[in-house]
Amino acid sequence: MSRSVVAGVDGSPEGLTAADWAAREALRRGLPLRLVHAWEAGLPEGAPEAGPSGLRAPQQHARQVLQRALARLGERYPRLDVTAEQVPRAPVAALLAEAADADLLVIGSQGPSGLGGFLSGAVALATVARITRPVVLVRAGLTAEAEHLPGDDGTPSAHTPYRDVAVAVDVDAPPADEVLDFAFRAAALRNAPLRAVHAWHMPFSHRLPDAEQRARAREAAENRLSDLLAPWQREYPGVVVRENLHEGRPAHVLVRAAGGAGLLVVGNCRNTGPPDARGEAAGPRTGPVGAGTAEDRTAPSGGARTALSEPRTGPGDTRAPAGAPVGTRIRPTPVRTTPVAHALIHHVRCPVALVPHD
Repeated sequence: MSRSVVAGVDGSPEGLTAADWAAREALRRGLPLRLVHAWEAGLPEGAPEAGPSGLRAPQQHARQVLQRALARLGERYPRLDVTAEQVPRAPVAALLAEAADADLLVIGSQGPSGLGGFLSGAVALATVARITRPVVLVRAGLTAEAEHLPGDDGTPSAHTPYRDVAVAVDVDAPPADEVLDFAFRAAALRNAPLRAVHAWHMPFSHRLPDAEQRARAREAAENRLSDLLAPWQREYPGVVVRENLHEGRPAHVLVRAAGGAGLLVVGNCRNTGPPDARGEAAGPRTGPVGAGTAEDRTAPSGGARTALSEPRTGPGDTRAPAGAPVGTRIRPTPVRTTPVAHALIHHVRCPVALVPHD
């Protein structure tokens, strides 16, 4: 199956904004765009149209949502190859299935909680916790002009250079090649600078560090960051790289670093932890390529150590797993977040790309 950019829509402002961003990204990548909308209730797929109106409503709503989105994108991006499909599955399951063969998945980061919709914050978090492909979270209201620097007169413009791409880098963790490759490619596609952000901190000590110790620690971090980025700069010689080091907690550093950026790229670790009290494996850690994930390292014993815990089912999906007795229902597992993930989802205004890595 050929690659494409996939966008989940449900007719909300968040979904339409995500579809707009996905359309622009598909054009940058030279890929087709596929719009998907999930619905769980109503008549089975392929059933005749005749039937109670209450059962036809989900399909009719999905069709209207997709038709409006297609018309909007067709008018704005006439050169884009775009298709749409109704998916008769739960939202999280549908997104994961559609993203499996996609180059990129784009969804709204927050939005109204609606059954059959993609864009509630819980659905976004649950999807990110389980996905194995890159996913971009987009907030409502983002415009094409917001991806570009303002014009000479300070007004928004879609014809000025792109804002820089920011990527969170942890120099103390093994290199996450998938994340850096995604970030460098995103910057190259936009002909934009790449801002490599690292949150550094002094090692724990019973004594307060003096100025000389602090300067040595920062210099060591600078050297490791330069060494880590060097091979990628050789692979992408046209990308201008700016190294930014800030002392502080990753959550705070990333929110500040994202200000003024057109895209923030962070890592989404695929490694799972030991089973929790319910016998479920912890989900992937969403951290800024580690970015010195201090919150994870300092979590109290027994606390949630993962940025996003992997639920067995998506929000609102209470269907029993295969093989369970008929009629069995299960309780949806809540999604937990660390301060880093919470900050990215709720406080970063620019699109956030979460890239899975080992």
